[in-house]
Amino acid sequence: MSPAPGASACAPADVEAWLGELGLAPTERADRESITSWDLVLDGRRRARLRITLILDPSLALICWAHYAPPINDSFRVSYLKLLRWNDDLPFVKFSIGEDERPLLVAEIPVAQASRDSLGLALARHLAVADRYHADSVGWLKAGGWSPDPSSPSQAAGPGVRP
Repeated sequence: MSPAPGASACAPADVEAWLGELGLAPTERADRESITSWDLVLDGRRRARLRITLILDPSLALICWAHYAPPINDSFRVSYLKLLRWNDDLPFVKFSIGEDERPLLVAEIPVAQASRDSLGLALARHLAVADRYHADSVGWLKAGGWSPDPSSPSQAAGPGVRP
């Protein structure tokens, strides 16, 4: 697939360099065909261990994709309305529901705009959103066996480390 019209090249090496400059170390990398992904685990001020996958399609975009919570098992209507309301409040990230019913938090960076700063901003926005809606998400986290508690200083990693 050729790059989209007007898109500039963005290679996996660029993303790895940006992660290094941001002080972030992926837990895993995978390559399949022309797509590369990296897994990160980051801590916010309230939300701990947010798992974010970066997916690079050099012809299209760099996508920041997080499993926001385990599968929703409560009244779907109430949860879906909550996610839709949050989508209205947040123009720079979007919530959706994965095939396995897990809420996803997603931000897309067009290849032409991909840079260390745009990646850092997208990751910071993921953490800020997860912190902002943490109290509203605790029920989902607990129901799925995910810890709603912040990491201890010895567990914290990445930008969430606080003195």
